[in-house]
Amino acid sequence: MNKIRLGIPKGSLQASTLRLFEKAGFNIRVDERSYKPSIDDEEIECLMIRAQEIPKYVEQGVLDLGLSGQDWIQESSASVHEVAELIYSKNGFGKVKLVLAVPEESPIRSVKDLAGKRIATELVHVTQSYLAKNGVKAEVEFSWGATEVKAPDLVDAIADLSETGSSLRANKLRVIETILESSTKLIANKKSYRDDWKKEKIDEIALLLSGAIIAEGRVGLKMNVDKKDLDAVVALLPALKNPTVSNLYDNNAVAVETIVEEKVVREIIPKLKKAGAQGIVEYSINKIVY
Repeated sequence: MNKIRLGIPKGSLQASTLRLFEKAGFNIRVDERSYKPSIDDEEIECLMIRAQEIPKYVEQGVLDLGLSGQDWIQESSASVHEVAELIYSKNGFGKVKLVLAVPEESPIRSVKDLAGKRIATELVHVTQSYLAKNGVKAEVEFSWGATEVKAPDLVDAIADLSETGSSLRANKLRVIETILESSTKLIANKKSYRDDWKKEKIDEIALLLSGAIIAEGRVGLKMNVDKKDLDAVVALLPALKNPTVSNLYDNNAVAVETIVEEKVVREIIPKLKKAGAQGIVEYSINKIVY
C-alpha cells in the first residue's frame, strides 16, 4: 500500500498541530514512549520530530511531508516544496516574529548599535544574514534554550521567537527590530510531490488543514425569518459569503444560514431577534473549504 510519511513537530507546536489535524478530520494518538504516533488513516505514517529538524528530513526524503516554521526552513536552507501556509502557532492562530531584543536599560537602540556585540539565538544563520544585510559585524552564538535569561549577564542582545511578547517583558527585555515574521508551513519533498499518488494525497491533506484554519474563530448561524423581515435581518449579517436563503413549507417564511466571526455572535443574536429572526441556532464549524 502507498503511504505518506508525515513529520509532526514535537515540542511547542505539538499540541496545536494535533488539534488542527483533529479539526481537519484526522485523529492522531501520541504515545509518550514512542516517536511514531498512530493516525486513523492507513495511508499516512506519522513520525514525531522536532520542528527544527523537519525541513532537512523532508529535503532528504526521509519524510514525504512535514510541518515546520518558515524560520526553521530558512535556518536549515532546506530545498523543499511549500504546499500550504498554515497560520497557527503554539498559542493560537497567528504568526510569530523573530526579534532582536535587549535589556530595558541597554543603550542599544537599533541593529546598527550591535556592531562588535554578542548575540545569543537558536537561529544563528538567519540572524547572521540579517546582520550582514545591515552591514553589522557581531558575534552570534547558538543558544540551547532559555535565551531570554542570557541578557545582560552573558550576552548583549538576543534574537528570539516571540508570539505575544510576554516572555520578553517578563525578563525585562525590549524589542529593537524584527528580523522576520514566521508562520507554519506544510512542506513536501520535491521528488514525493512529483509522484502522482503522493501529490494527490498531499494536496488532500493540505485542503483539509487549510479548511480547518479558515474555520477557526467562525461559527454557523441559521434561523427562520418571515419574508417581510428578511431585508432587515440580512442587513445585520456580516457574512463570510452571501447568506443562504431557502424557502420553508410556510410560504410566508424562509430559512437563513450564514457564517460569522464567533466574536460578534453575542452582539448580533439579540439584534437578529429584534429584527424578526426566530429559532436562531449557533453551531460550530470544523472546516471551510472554498
